[in-house]
Amino acid sequence: MDIKDFEAAIKPFFWVKYEDTFSVCLDAGEYKAAIFDTWEEEGIEGVEGNGYDWESLAIGFLAERPALAGEISFDPEAGMFCAYSSNEAALREFILGFKDAFEIKLR
Repeated sequence: MDIKDFEAAIKPFFWVKYEDTFSVCLDAGEYKAAIFDTWEEEGIEGVEGNGYDWESLAIGFLAERPALAGEISFDPEAGMFCAYSSNEAALREFILGFKDAFEIKLR
């Protein structure tokens, strides 16, 4: 998959390439916001859909993929989710699967 197709496939997440590492980020708060609202309505307190909430979901996603778990690190903020790695292939595999999980399972 070329970079333009890849970037289109992961939107609204966005890809950042640095000299030795790669990042995938999301401006938190809008993508799948209804899911976080539903969880809050169901009594799950403190869920806002912020970068830290997305990190928690990503950690859960990676728990089922131990080969990737050791390759991906996180640096979230309140307004942004960010995952990074020096292993481009692992980060690409992570974000494609992570986004797909939300598109398929959490409509």
